[in-house]
Amino acid sequence: MHSVEIRAIVADDYAMWLPLWKDYHRFYKVEIPESATRETWSRFLDPIEPMHAALAVMGEHAFGLAHAIYHRSTWTSNDYCYLQDLFVAPDARGGGIGRALIEHVYADARRRKAARVHWLTHKSNQIAMKLYDEIGQRSGFVQYRKLLDR
Repeated sequence: MHSVEIRAIVADDYAMWLPLWKDYHRFYKVEIPESATRETWSRFLDPIEPMHAALAVMGEHAFGLAHAIYHRSTWTSNDYCYLQDLFVAPDARGGGIGRALIEHVYADARRRKAARVHWLTHKSNQIAMKLYDEIGQRSGFVQYRKLLDR
């Protein structure tokens, strides 16, 4: 058995990344247009974009993904890192891949001198929240949003 390698994506990883991305959609019961998926992948590969992706790879297969976006803050002079997407394949959960992906994002954020890493999860995601409570702090804030018509 191979050990897990957490690494930034490269262009040739699309075929490994896409099934995880689609499984993530199913997990959250969302439909993301194919055009958004293609644009997202393109942004990950563009060095001037503030979007980054990592995969948890064992051998020739990916078992988890993390997507991060760096953005400005009015509270600090350094950027924040928003961990927008984190997903581990159901058959690979409980083995430390989620933690390793988050630690990868933490390391990248430190390297980029970000002031913080933050993320959201759904209140129903209780299993993941056990990990998040170990390696992060709850902010106490509640998210509000308004979807805008196009």
